[in-house]
Amino acid sequence: MNKSATEISYQSWGEYAGQPVFLFKMKNGSGAYVELTNYGATLVAAIVPDVHGVYGNAVLGYTSLQAYVDDNCYLGATIGRYANRIAGAKFKIDDITYRLENNDGKNTNHGGHNGFNSKVFKYTITADGLSFSIQSKNGDGGYPGDLDLTVNYRWTDLNELIISYHAVADKKTVANFTNHAYFNLSNDGSKIFDHSLKVYADNVLENDDEYIPTGRIKPTGEIAFTGTSIRNKMVINEDMITGINDCYLLNEQSNISYKRAAELFEKRSGRKLEVFTSYPAIMVYTADYLQSNYPGHHLHRYSSFDGLCLECQYYPDSPNHANFPTTVLEKGDIYQETIIYKFSTVA
Repeated sequence: MNKSATEISYQSWGEYAGQPVFLFKMKNGSGAYVELTNYGATLVAAIVPDVHGVYGNAVLGYTSLQAYVDDNCYLGATIGRYANRIAGAKFKIDDITYRLENNDGKNTNHGGHNGFNSKVFKYTITADGLSFSIQSKNGDGGYPGDLDLTVNYRWTDLNELIISYHAVADKKTVANFTNHAYFNLSNDGSKIFDHSLKVYADNVLENDDEYIPTGRIKPTGEIAFTGTSIRNKMVINEDMITGINDCYLLNEQSNISYKRAAELFEKRSGRKLEVFTSYPAIMVYTADYLQSNYPGHHLHRYSSFDGLCLECQYYPDSPNHANFPTTVLEKGDIYQETIIYKFSTVA
């Protein structure tokens, strides 16, 4: 195992498509650490203390590269070129129609069949963290322009995982990146039903039956999260449990660098997760469709409601809605957005 002057250690984790893959460990002064891999620029683990000082994992993940290669649920991965869905797998820029890969029925989701989640990134160990970079060529997945993306990870002594995205393109295109971590603060293999969640949003996008926005913005209403348990927002009957898969539009907040997006709390462990971001929205997904092919950190295969995704991003299907914040990246302009996951405990 190698170790850098920045206290980041790494080891070989195999090979994919002829490229070496590594498992990285970023450890802070308290002993808490995160693990990452350059396959998909993926968050593999977040080992943080509970209220009693016992360390445990707060995210779902796997112990082998092959499990990630065979995974189809995006565990911890960097999502691109476009996070979430684009209707009809197409959009227009300047009256030119670009047709994408339809990997979700007739729609595209999370960048298509060959999204960034299944790519090997180059890596650089920096003075204050870890940097992953990739170039997506013009036409990849149907998207226009050569696009260069760098994903920077920092892990602070305050148990903050700071993820920043920096991208440029040589042609007008669309871009929307996020991290697809599944959080479970209990670290005991239980479901996320009894986690409590607060989302700082008064409005949400209206979706159709395929989770495509209709273009209408509506009050959160019955799916508002105000610190109550996730269980209370689910529809539970004898045959089925239906959770949440919605885009919450973050409230405007003045005089701050990053908006407060969400707070997640698990009472037994006392672990708390706070989410801050520069993005305008957050997807809340209760992992209704989660099914893993391999055992995860708790040595069992993951299934529905084992984790909760809190994906900060631009709106789904923005390229097809003029009333949504634009996701067009002009030639030569810089895409710069940040997500912060801060772990702590509450007695």
